[in-house]
Amino acid sequence: MESIKINKLEIENVKRIKAVKIEPTANGLTIVGGNNNQGKTSVLDSIAWALGGDRYRPSQAQRDGSTIPPTLHIVMSNGLVVERKGKNSSLKVTDPTGNKGGQQLLNEFVEQLALDLPKFMEASGSEKAQTLLRIIGVGDQLAVLDKQEKELYNRRLAIGQIADQKKKFADEQPYYPDAPKELVSPSELIRQQQEILARNGENQKKREQVEKYKNAVFFTRQSVDSMREQLEEEEKKLKEAEENLRIAQMNAQDLQDESTAELEASIANIEEINHKVRANLDKDKAEEDALDYKNQYAELTEQINKTRQDKTDLLSSAELPLPELSVKDGELVYKGQQWDNMSGSDRLKVSTAIVRKLNPKCGFVLLDKLEQMDLQTLNEFGGWLEQEGLQAIATRVSIGGECSIIIEDGYVKGEEPEPSKTWKEGTF
Repeated sequence: MESIKINKLEIENVKRIKAVKIEPTANGLTIVGGNNNQGKTSVLDSIAWALGGDRYRPSQAQRDGSTIPPTLHIVMSNGLVVERKGKNSSLKVTDPTGNKGGQQLLNEFVEQLALDLPKFMEASGSEKAQTLLRIIGVGDQLAVLDKQEKELYNRRLAIGQIADQKKKFADEQPYYPDAPKELVSPSELIRQQQEILARNGENQKKREQVEKYKNAVFFTRQSVDSMREQLEEEEKKLKEAEENLRIAQMNAQDLQDESTAELEASIANIEEINHKVRANLDKDKAEEDALDYKNQYAELTEQINKTRQDKTDLLSSAELPLPELSVKDGELVYKGQQWDNMSGSDRLKVSTAIVRKLNPKCGFVLLDKLEQMDLQTLNEFGGWLEQEGLQAIATRVSIGGECSIIIEDGYVKGEEPEPSKTWKEGTF
């Protein structure tokens, strides 16, 4: 689709303009130069009014001191002739076949930002980015991904803070490597102690039996000495007693009493032991919690990276107005630089390319105050316009050779009416 440009324009009695004719270059930069208050900006305002409608009509459209109403005449590259003239500056649009049209016909190929490019350039970074996303058709999808990334980031931030707190808490907990893994039960220790005491009691009974039979042998022997007549009977008792003694001694000779000292110490220190066990359990739990939140943080990081990659892929697959132009963190980025770090030439390229993308039929833009840019920037921008087949009509406070024409006192310098000739207002 061939874009539509301005072939020729004639302006009379608009703001500071008395009578100006311009034929802008079809591709590239046409600079309207001149000193201040000579009518340069009036040229751009006239074009915007003629093509953009009454919303662009200057508050004091008619030149001060003129009795003739403003006259605007623009010929477009598609053959349309746009005129505003008469008392009410009525619009008339005529196509090459003579058919009439109006503002609606112009709106089909005139992009509003092309008439007011500074409006785009002065917008906030997010507004520029939203304009770009809207025209490439991924604004809604990117908004969803942006929201998703923000939610994941906030969740990860919270998880990270909790993980740090848990780790710090775990590190501050005391730990006793010599403590058992489970809490000690006092009743179990007491039961073990009672069992040992019971076994020791049985041992004592057996020792008492030994003493008992020792005494029996002693008294029996006394009886034998004193009672020879009962010798046989007493000897029998003696033998029995000796046999019983022998058996009792055999039962008692290898007995060893068990010590309860360790259990007594455990019972005495049970609170201290359990304190250490609880401390170890608390530290283990704290470290487990810290690791869990660390894993959650890592998982959220993976999700954030995936969301960012989805955004990159979405923008990569979109048809962008310029190579290396993208949106990052809600801001326009060109050649890796955000708007405030772009060169003047790159800013103009980005703005013009976006305007063209907004309405590919519109092949021109209007630019005011290019005196802020040096000659190298102007040349770079002009070369890019020619390469892209775009037309820019701009103003610059200058009377140098970079200017296509120079406006002086409401006329194109060098084309002022000669003093010997009479200039009649309303005619060129």
